[in-house]
Amino acid sequence: MTENVLAQPAAGGAAPFDPTMLIMLAAFGLLIFMMMRGRKKAAKAQEEIRSNLAPGAEVMTQFGLFGTISSIDTDENKIVLEVSPGSFVTVHSQVVAKVVAPEAAAADAVEVPNDASSLTSEQAGNTEAADVASPEETLRRLNNDDKGPKA
Repeated sequence: MTENVLAQPAAGGAAPFDPTMLIMLAAFGLLIFMMMRGRKKAAKAQEEIRSNLAPGAEVMTQFGLFGTISSIDTDENKIVLEVSPGSFVTVHSQVVAKVVAPEAAAADAVEVPNDASSLTSEQAGNTEAADVASPEETLRRLNNDDKGPKA
């Protein structure tokens, strides 16, 4: 008997317009659109990275390992990276996060001198520089002879 009462239409005929249902459907549609858009952007960025992969390119993996590509196996999705001279690492092709541009790598590189004489020759010729202290000055500071800042 209660099934008959619940199944009967409203007394006014058609149901009144419900704006909250329309807002909920619009929000759900917007959510779906934004999710699809994000996936397309990520796929496009990954495809751009894959197009730049070639033997000899310097890359960075997702876990921060830098190396130079020595070979690529597209059937197995494997890349062999040379991380140091003679040291090779095999990684999956999807772990490559970015291809390091040659000019960016050159800008980040630090010039390391071959021997210690090149380190001391620059300081010996530049004795009037304010940041270079004499050995006597350094010893006096270490022994705390000056007893505080000078006025």
